[in-house]
Amino acid sequence: MKLILKLIAGIVAGILVGLFAPDVLVQILITMKALISQLIGFTIPLLILFFVTSGIANLPKNSGKLLGKTVGLSYLSTMGAGAMAYLVASQVLPSVLSTPGEVSEAARTLSPLIDLKIPPVMGVMTALAIAFIFGLGITSTNSEQLRKLSDEGRNIIELFLSKVMVPSLPFYISGVFADMTIQGTVFSTLKTFTFVLILIIALHWLWLSLQFLTTGAMLGRSPFKLLKNMIPAYVTAIGTMSSAASLPVTLRQTEANGVKKPIANFVIPLCANIHMSGSAISITSVCVAVILVTGNATVPSFLEALPFIGMLGITMVAAPGAPGGAVMAAVGLLGSMMGFTEAMIGLQIALHLAQDGFGTACNITGDGALAMWVDKFAEEPEEAMSAVAESESSSQTV
Repeated sequence: MKLILKLIAGIVAGILVGLFAPDVLVQILITMKALISQLIGFTIPLLILFFVTSGIANLPKNSGKLLGKTVGLSYLSTMGAGAMAYLVASQVLPSVLSTPGEVSEAARTLSPLIDLKIPPVMGVMTALAIAFIFGLGITSTNSEQLRKLSDEGRNIIELFLSKVMVPSLPFYISGVFADMTIQGTVFSTLKTFTFVLILIIALHWLWLSLQFLTTGAMLGRSPFKLLKNMIPAYVTAIGTMSSAASLPVTLRQTEANGVKKPIANFVIPLCANIHMSGSAISITSVCVAVILVTGNATVPSFLEALPFIGMLGITMVAAPGAPGGAVMAAVGLLGSMMGFTEAMIGLQIALHLAQDGFGTACNITGDGALAMWVDKFAEEPEEAMSAVAESESSSQTV
C-alpha cells in the first residue's frame, strides 16, 4: 500500500511539474525516467535468465505425475486467463476508450539532459532460451554448483529490484506523466484509468467463478461454498500484495475445502511461483488499454497476440516476491513482441501496480481450485508424500 501511495504521489507530482514548473525541472524528471528505463531494459534479461533457470531447476523431483499435473494445470490456467482477458479487453475497450484527441498548441517536447545508453547483455528471447536449457539441464544432471549459481543470481537480482528498481518507480512514473503533461495527452489518459481497473477486477472474478464452477461440478460440491472458504486468502493477498505472505492462510483455507494436507503442502507453495492467472489478466488487459490510449499501434488480433500470451505464462515463472514482479518480468515481451515504446511501458507499469494486490489475490485464490483438481486426480498417496518430502528439501523460495 505504501508503494501504491508513492505511485499516486509520483503521478500527481509529474502532472504538477509538467503544468507549472520551468522546463529545466521537467527535463530533470524526464532524464530520471530515461535512466531508470535503461536500467529496466538492462535488468529484464537477467531477471528472466536467473529466475526462470532457478524456478525450473528447483522444481520438486521424483514427484512423477503429481508435478506434471500441477505444472500443466497452472500453465493452462495462466494462459487461459490471459486469453480470456485479451478477448474481452480487445472487444470492450475500443468502444469505451477515447482515441487521442487533438494536441494543444501549448504542447511541446523536451529531451533528457543526459542520453545514457545501457544496452542489455542479451535479448529477452535469448535469456529465455538459455534459462530453459540450463534449468532443464540442472534438473537432469543434478548439478548443485549450477543450481546454487542460479539461486544466488536470482537473489541478487531480487535484491536489486527490491532495493533499487521498485523504490525508483515513483520517480519513473513521475517522469512519464510529466512528459505526457507537456505533450498534452495526460488528462485523456487519466480518464481511462478507473474504467480499466474496474474491468480488470471484474475479469479476475469472472475467471475465479469459472475455476470454482468447474471445480464444484467435478467434486459435486457447491462452488459458492468452495469460493467462500478461500475469501480469507483473497483478502490477505490484497493487503500484503504477496503470494508468499499469504501462504499460511492459503494453505489453511485450501485444507478447509477438503484437500488432503500432503497435497496442499505440495501444490500451494509450488503454485505460488508458477500459477499467475490474475497477473496474466491484468497484464493483457492493460496492454490493450495502453495501445488504445497512446494510439501508437493497432491492437493485434487474438491470433497475433496468442504467442505473447503463451510466452507471458513462461516468463512469469518464479516472478520475484516484490510488488510488481510479474509486470517487470513481462516488460521485455511487451517491447519485443508487442512493440511497446518507453512511454507505453511506463503506463503499463503504473496501471498494473495500481491493482497489483487484486492480481495477487486472484492468483492465490485460484491456487486453491487447482489444489482440489490435483487432489482429485492424485492416483497414489505415496506419490504425494514423496513430492512433499522432496519439495521441503528443495532450496526454492516462494
